Amino acid sequence: MILAVVVCVLAFSKAAVALDNGLMRTPPMGWLAWERFRCDIDCDNDPKNCISENLFRDMADRLAEDGWKELGYVYVNIDDCWSSMDRDNNGRLQPDPKRFPGGIANLARYLHDRGLKLGIYGDLGTHTCGGYPGTTLDKIQTDAQTFADWGVDMLKLDGCYSNASYQEQGYPLMTKALNATGRPIGYSCSWPAYQGGLPPKVNYTLLGEICNLWRNYGDIQDSWDSVLNIIDWFFDNQDVLQPAAGPGRWNDPDMLIIGDFGLSLDQSRTQMALWAVMAAPLFMSNDLRTLDSSARAILQNRGAIAINQDPMGIQGRRLLKEKNGIEVFWRPLSGSASALVFFSRRDDMPFRYQTSLKQLNYTTGVYEIYDVFIEKPMPTLKDTTEFVVSVNPSGVVMWYVKEWICEMFQAIVPCPGIILV
Repeated sequence: MILAVVVCVLAFSKAAVALDNGLMRTPPMGWLAWERFRCDIDCDNDPKNCISENLFRDMADRLAEDGWKELGYVYVNIDDCWSSMDRDNNGRLQPDPKRFPGGIANLARYLHDRGLKLGIYGDLGTHTCGGYPGTTLDKIQTDAQTFADWGVDMLKLDGCYSNASYQEQGYPLMTKALNATGRPIGYSCSWPAYQGGLPPKVNYTLLGEICNLWRNYGDIQDSWDSVLNIIDWFFDNQDVLQPAAGPGRWNDPDMLIIGDFGLSLDQSRTQMALWAVMAAPLFMSNDLRTLDSSARAILQNRGAIAINQDPMGIQGRRLLKEKNGIEVFWRPLSGSASALVFFSRRDDMPFRYQTSLKQLNYTTGVYEIYDVFIEKPMPTLKDTTEFVVSVNPSGVVMWYVKEWICEMFQAIVPCPGIILV
């Protein structure tokens, strides 16, 4: 009888901690302020770019009017430096009155009226990374309810000015507090990034129960070196990270910096392709008001987005790391399909890489190929057929691959409508 009571209590405790919002069954998509706009609070001298309600309204307008929302980019996420330096008389967080004169609830309504969602930033510690009021353990319930009252749809909870013990208590407590509000709020945890990103310090089974997504690694910067470091870390550790991801629980390699200043056109395609293969959240951090057409074409590429948003939610893997500088990545997709990415680390000239689908572990069969960035179907391939892809330096070739299943009598009569090479 005592054992039964203990088991019951433990089961109840686990159920009470598990995140229960039904959100983010595919990786969330949207726009996030931090990498591009940082903690610019000088609205007197830089009114177009400072962290203010006007900036977030501008980005909401662009998402709603320029074709982003229809593709799935629906979150507009505030990051650090939005709040007043002091809580109000009731101990609640409050926005900076000069930069957010309408308040956060009013901004949320502005977004909701346009079919968008609002994300906000907090920090599990005494202060945010930018020095604003943090969420200490005694304020978790208050802050969760405040965000719910404002109509917030997502919370990113950072981990500056805290420690491992504090985080071990606080991140699950915020899960319970968000559940208790009754409002579905997506929950992004920075916990693993502060604990090295890997076991034994990081428990990915627990993270999958209490968070919708989590930052594993350091912040992205506007440079190719930064993107490459993130790619290397995630795929070098894919055996640990890949099983942790799935519908409603995602590894987050950080923001898309496509359209900023640090990436070439080929490098931009590489980031988009590998974030799609990783089933990563797609949060752009750029200026949508001035985005050029080439960056827009990459970020709005329907094939790359469809791969990223595949409902099976299985994170992809690196298959090969060749001595010639070519790497091959693969992700299984719904409907007996998959994504293949050929990536070149070379810095000299386009490289002609020869292989076959059989060499990449594809089973016997015939496969339809669609080139994601050329946006055209390619000749159909048998698994044994050797082919060559030309990959630009620091660039990619990205394929959507689907097994072509002929109807009856395939062994007797050649299937119509198919070109074999």
